[in-house]
Amino acid sequence: MTDQTPTPILGQTAVQVIARPPVLEVTLNRPKANAIDAATSRELSKVFAAFRDDPELRVAILTGGGSRFFSAGWDLNAAAEGEEYEADYGDGGFGGFGELSGLNKPVIAAVNGMAVGGGFEIVMAADLVVAADHARFWLPEANLGIVPDAGSVRLGRMLPPVVANEILFAGRRLDAAEALRWGLVNSVVSADDLMSEARALAARVTEAAPLAVAAIAEIRDRTKHLPLADAFELLRSGGLAAYEAMLVSSDASEGSSAFAEGRSPRWQGR
Repeated sequence: MTDQTPTPILGQTAVQVIARPPVLEVTLNRPKANAIDAATSRELSKVFAAFRDDPELRVAILTGGGSRFFSAGWDLNAAAEGEEYEADYGDGGFGGFGELSGLNKPVIAAVNGMAVGGGFEIVMAADLVVAADHARFWLPEANLGIVPDAGSVRLGRMLPPVVANEILFAGRRLDAAEALRWGLVNSVVSADDLMSEARALAARVTEAAPLAVAAIAEIRDRTKHLPLADAFELLRSGGLAAYEAMLVSSDASEGSSAFAEGRSPRWQGR
C-alpha cells in the first residue's frame, strides 16, 4: 500500500480497519457498549498481527464506535451464554495487542468515551493515549466476582499504590482530567477533536526513524522487569534483535547526515 487512499484490510463489521500508510486506524464497533467477546478479541489479534508484520504501517490508532463507550470490556452477555472467563482471546490477549509478541510499533488509544473493565485495560496497554473530555475510566470486576487480570498487573506500576488500590478494590472512577493528572493519558481534547489529535500524534511518531522506534520499544519491553545493571547487560549482549538491526542500519547514519546537511532525514527502514 503506497497511496493515502483509505484501504480496508480486514472487513469484519465489529472490527473496522482502515490503512492510511504509515498509519492504521482500527475502530471497535459493537453497539451499544463496544464490549468484546472472544471472537472479537481474536479478530483484533489478527488485525494487530497484520499491523506488526506490514512494513508500510508504523503506528496504529484504536478507537471505539459511537461517542458513549470506548469499550465496556468483556462482553457479559457472552459470559451469560457460557463464554468462559479464560477463553481464547487470540495471540494478542484480550483486546488484540497487549500480549502480542514482537509488536515493536506504537499503538495509540483514542478514548472516545467510557473505558470500563477490559476497556480500561486496553488503554493501559497502549503506548500513547488521547482522551475525549467526557471519557471515564474504571474497573468494576471485583464487584462482579472476578478480577481485572491485566489491570491488576499493570495499574500498580502506573499509579501510586493507594490510588491504584482504590480503583482496583473499591471501583474508583477517574474522569479524563484525573487520568491526565495521574499520567494515564497524554492529552485531553473535545470529542470533536479526538481523532485529529490522535492522527497528529501518530504523524509525530512517524517522523522518527522506524528502526529506532522499534528498538526503543524492544528495549523498554525486554528490560522493564530487570534491575538496572541487568538491563544494561542485556542491552550490550547482542540479544536484542531490533536494537542490533538499528545499530547497523542505513538509517542510523542518515539521521546525523541529514542534520549536518540541514535537511529532513529520508528514512528507509533498513
